[in-house]
Amino acid sequence: MNLYRLALAGALLLSGAAAAAEFANPLVQQRADPHVTLHADGYYYYTATVPEYDRIELRRARSLDALGKAEAKVVWQRHASGPMSRNIWAPELHHIDGKWYLYFTAGPSDKPFDIRLYVLENASANPLEGQWTERGQLRTGWESFALDATTFALKGRRYLVWTQRPPAADKHMTAVYIARMDTPLSIAGPAVLLTQPEHAWEKIKFDVNEAPAVLARDGRVFMTYSASATDANYALGMLTASETADLLDPAAWRKSAVPVFASSEVTGQYGPGHNSFTTTPDGKTDILVYHARNYRDIQGDPLHDPNRHTRAQAIRWRADGTPDFGVPVADAVR
Repeated sequence: MNLYRLALAGALLLSGAAAAAEFANPLVQQRADPHVTLHADGYYYYTATVPEYDRIELRRARSLDALGKAEAKVVWQRHASGPMSRNIWAPELHHIDGKWYLYFTAGPSDKPFDIRLYVLENASANPLEGQWTERGQLRTGWESFALDATTFALKGRRYLVWTQRPPAADKHMTAVYIARMDTPLSIAGPAVLLTQPEHAWEKIKFDVNEAPAVLARDGRVFMTYSASATDANYALGMLTASETADLLDPAAWRKSAVPVFASSEVTGQYGPGHNSFTTTPDGKTDILVYHARNYRDIQGDPLHDPNRHTRAQAIRWRADGTPDFGVPVADAVR
C-alpha cells in the first residue's frame, strides 16, 4: 500500500471511529472487566473490577454516559482471611427469578491466585439496597484456577459460561467452559470445553481464553472471549452457534481464526477486552462495553496498572447477520 492509500485508510478509520463515538469514553475510569445490565426499571446497573481488588461496587444510572458520575456503592468487601480474601475480580450482576445475583472471583490470602467462583444473592428490588448474602462457591466439577463466570438464558434453559484451567493443563493456560444451570447457584451437568488457546494471537505471553460474554440475535448466539496477556496484546475472539443447536455440543460452535476486536494505534486504544453486552434504552441498538488503556507501554505487571478504563460503542451488523465491532473508538474530547 503506498503512502497516499495508507493515509487515506487512516483518515477513513478515524472518521469512522469518530462517527461511532456515541458515548463519552471512557465511561468510568480505572474500572476493568465491566458488566452492564439494562434492567426493566430503566436503569443501567454497572459493576467492574476495582484496582485494589478488594471489594465489589455497584452503581446505576439512566444512561451509560452518566455511570461515571453515579454513586459507587460498596455492597461487599473481601474477608480478612480465608477463601474470599484476595483478588476480588470480574463481578457480574444478573437478575434471575426475581432476585439479584453477583458472580465474582476470589482467592485466599495465603494463595491469592488460587482463585474460584463465588455467588452473592439479594432479594431487594434495587440491588444497591437490601442485604447481600454470601451463597458460597459455585462448584464446577473440579478444583482449579477459575474465574469470569457469566450466565444467560435461551429457549427456557439457563447456562453458566466461565473460565477455568483444564485438569491436566499447564499452569498458565485457561479455557472457556459451558454447563446447564439447575439453580442460579449450581450447574446441572458436566462442564463442556468450548474453546482453548490454539492460534498464535491467543498465546502471547500466556495461553489464555477467558472472560466469555454472550449476545443472541436473529437466530444465532455469539460468544466473545478475551485472549493473551492483559497488556496491549489482549484481544477479543468469538464463537458462533445457531440458537437451535445443542449449545453443550462443542461441534455446534464455530470459532473465529482471527481477533474480532483488537488494539488500534490509529485510535490510541490498547488491550480492549473483557466485555459485556447491553443495548440502548429502546433495545434497538446493541452496545459493546469493554475496558482498554489509552497507552501501549506498561511498567511492570499489567495487573498492577490501574488504568484499564470502561468504554462503550455501538455494534454494527453485517449483511450476513454477524456483528462488526470495528476498532476501539478514540477517547472523547472533553
